[in-house]
Amino acid sequence: MINSATSATSGSTAVGTTATKTDTTTDASAGQDRFLKLLVAQLNNQDPMNPLDNAQMTSQIAQINTVTGIQQLNDTVKGLVSQFAAQQMLQGSAMVGHQVLAEGNTLSVDTESGQATGAFDLAGSAASVKVQVLDAAGKEVGTVDMGSLPAGRYNFAWDTAGYQGDSALRFKVLAANGDTSVGSTALMIDKVTAVSMDNGSLQLQLSRGGMTTQAGIKAIL
Repeated sequence: MINSATSATSGSTAVGTTATKTDTTTDASAGQDRFLKLLVAQLNNQDPMNPLDNAQMTSQIAQINTVTGIQQLNDTVKGLVSQFAAQQMLQGSAMVGHQVLAEGNTLSVDTESGQATGAFDLAGSAASVKVQVLDAAGKEVGTVDMGSLPAGRYNFAWDTAGYQGDSALRFKVLAANGDTSVGSTALMIDKVTAVSMDNGSLQLQLSRGGMTTQAGIKAIL
């Protein structure tokens, strides 16, 4: 509406050119200023026999107010997202240096006691629960018989005294009721060494297990 009306005179052409040069400006106040200048130019150059009616003017003012409101809302949301990310980083930094339980099947070995420890979540009651201790090649080097267990979270330990290898040890939980297997989630004990943000998501660096998200941490020990 505004561009077509102002192009009717030479005076309005200059106004239209100015608007084109600044179309890429995203500042809301600058957009309002351009709109008001164009509106004034349109009123000054309108056809006296066919003036702009109140409904048209109201519609154009409503449009610029809508655009300005959306811009301000976007700026507010961006500010809130930045504040939330900073808050996540601050909260995550409190976990640096702490041992945590995270999803993974690597055993933590205490060189002094010779105990290899891990944990798991059992999805349901099981009549028989056994933990297989595996070497890097997936060969079984030991077992831990946990017996019958209800659903829940459990820790276990395996004595590495008889283990002659030097590769990292892993484990696998075998839980069943007769021929029916029961689901489980392997959990490893690790230490948080650093935190970072990746695409708005908090990432935690573990000393042995690579990266994990905040949701991947099951407990702080």
